[in-house]
Amino acid sequence: RHCPPLPTAPCAATLPRYPLPNPNPNPSSSPASLGFFAVATPPAPLAGRRAQALMALAGPSHLLSSSSACLRRLNPLLFFAHRRPAWTPRRAAHRFCAVASERDVFTSPEVAKSFDFISEERIYKWWESQGFFKPNFDRGGDPFVIPMPPANVTGSLHMGHAMFVTLEDIMIRYFRMKGRPALWIPGTDHAGIATQLVVEKMLAAEGIKRADLTREEFTKRVWEWKEKYGSTITNQIKRLGASCDWTRECFTLDDQLSHAVVEAFIRLHEKGLIYQGSYLVNWSPNLQTAVSDLEVEYSEEPGYLYYMKYRVAGGSRDDFMTIATTRPETLFGDVAIAVNPEDERYAKYVGKLAIVPLTFGRHVPIIADRYVDPEFGTGVLKISPGHDQNDYHIARKLGLPILNVMNKDGTLNDVAGLYSGMDRFEAREKLWSDLVETNLAVKKEPYTLRVPRSQRGGEVIEPLISKQWFVTMEPLAERALHAVEKGQLTILPERFEKIYNNWLTNIKDWCISRQLWWGHRIPVWYIVGKKCEEDYVVARNAEEALAKAQEKYGKSVEIYQDPDVLDTWFSSALWPFSTLGWPDVSREDFKHFYPATVLETGHDILFFWVARMVMMGIEFTGTVPFSYVYLHGLIRDSEGRKMSKSLGNVIDPLDTMNEYGTDALRFTLCMGTAGQDINLSTERLTSNKAFTNKLWNAGKFLLQNLPERSDATAWDLLLANKVSH
Repeated sequence: RHCPPLPTAPCAATLPRYPLPNPNPNPSSSPASLGFFAVATPPAPLAGRRAQALMALAGPSHLLSSSSACLRRLNPLLFFAHRRPAWTPRRAAHRFCAVASERDVFTSPEVAKSFDFISEERIYKWWESQGFFKPNFDRGGDPFVIPMPPANVTGSLHMGHAMFVTLEDIMIRYFRMKGRPALWIPGTDHAGIATQLVVEKMLAAEGIKRADLTREEFTKRVWEWKEKYGSTITNQIKRLGASCDWTRECFTLDDQLSHAVVEAFIRLHEKGLIYQGSYLVNWSPNLQTAVSDLEVEYSEEPGYLYYMKYRVAGGSRDDFMTIATTRPETLFGDVAIAVNPEDERYAKYVGKLAIVPLTFGRHVPIIADRYVDPEFGTGVLKISPGHDQNDYHIARKLGLPILNVMNKDGTLNDVAGLYSGMDRFEAREKLWSDLVETNLAVKKEPYTLRVPRSQRGGEVIEPLISKQWFVTMEPLAERALHAVEKGQLTILPERFEKIYNNWLTNIKDWCISRQLWWGHRIPVWYIVGKKCEEDYVVARNAEEALAKAQEKYGKSVEIYQDPDVLDTWFSSALWPFSTLGWPDVSREDFKHFYPATVLETGHDILFFWVARMVMMGIEFTGTVPFSYVYLHGLIRDSEGRKMSKSLGNVIDPLDTMNEYGTDALRFTLCMGTAGQDINLSTERLTSNKAFTNKLWNAGKFLLQNLPERSDATAWDLLLANKVSH
């Protein structure tokens, strides 16, 4: 299995910015642009052949060699198989002083001594205005379709955007030049948490808190912000030269996509795949919402390992077990003490009870479980299932109760007794001080912690039991696994198949609810005076919900909608088909362009986005949403370090394009190995800037040797021959 063939040409082959003489001046017949900033759109009869000829110029060896073979490759007149043209190649600079349009888009080679990338934005606007990025069915063929990963509406351009735009633009332009109807679907994501944070900060600058506004007032302010600033990332992606069809641009909160989201929720619920329950989730105390695994970043930070005594009930003063923990404040949520069954040190205590410190004598059982590592700490594990993922799974396996000691704002609740109302970190210090005072503290030693922090807010994430909506993933994952096994979906590079399979094989149910105001409201309505878990209706709108409720509970029933919104990734999972009109499968775009051909994105979101799109595509359309997944690596600095503001090593693509040109940046990014991280340096950019200028000169030589516009016989001869490639 292999991906559709990709060109060996650089992603932005720089060539002179003026047109070929056009024997067919009819602009309506012009096909899609070649797309490189330094190339004008060729006339219709020449588009495919000229594109192929230019692709033949790609290799550096073709440019640097001075052999006659090199000149033969550069001169299109020498592509003829067995006959000479009716005219002789000669310099024809005087024929190229005309511009491509009255807007003076392109410049003359006699004026420009080197490639002038300052004109890139003007060239792009001309391309777009001519409609060159729309799919063209004139030459037939199967469509080539790429759904663009939707950028966050709050985002600003970074090297990750530059990478996917570069690679996807190579693919879409190549197949467009091959004559296939090519569609690259652009769009943006509403980015629930990120956007709400931005607007809350804006309101705070005005002295307004979100709690001071109604939900409707707040969302109105968010829409106002979106209308004012939401196009920033789109314009920056255009600056990269992305040749996508902007007339089909989508936003995840558009009416059409919102309709698709509601329909998807209802269909999953009707199949019994969506349920509500209280489970352990990643909770952000500052944002006051559950967050996905992707929105949690782990960092190594200095901390402490606290050792404390748990006395054995009914034993002597010497009968105690020493436990090491990094979070002593969670001891109020302990429901058991566990040791490894093969650890002889504690075998005599298994089956007895231990007394949890500072809880006025609360007892918990001492159990044996193979999960416990005898080598970590003292080999004794406190089980706090309400505040640790591993403890949570042990408790569910063994049927242990679950205690939650934390409020949603990160303070301790009434279960903590005297420590109730204290901040979790403040309580940690106070608790340790009291343990020392009561002789239950053993020692405190430095320890490197792996701390989970919110990607958006930066605060420490708290594992917390919370009532949320979930999707049952196992049946969906099974079909996504089979798609790869049967060859319906190809993942490139192939090594990522193993990661994909491993994640889907061990998949957990997906928490899809978020405690936000910005996003797709969960289409669930509760009955006033009834229990939420048992009495609710799922509907497409409020009118339908009321009708369903009245049918079941009587005409006097009152209802209210669930205040939560859906995880942003839920709407993103529908992206390949919701952007084409689903659930209306009769739409022309859906019939022509679904399923897509390639999904290209970073390998870091293989699980969170790609796999979910595969599962949802199969579930709702009966087929995989794309045939190929092409994964690129991350962009690092010249020393191989991840770019971050704290390190001061972030390279801004906008600044880079202004200094080196978009072609040089794109060529640098596409030179890496598929799936591997790329180290980006100014030295490489400088070198590739010079290389793009070599392509400029090669193109200048090529175009200067073309026949005159009026030489119809010569053009007929040229068009009658196929370019070898």
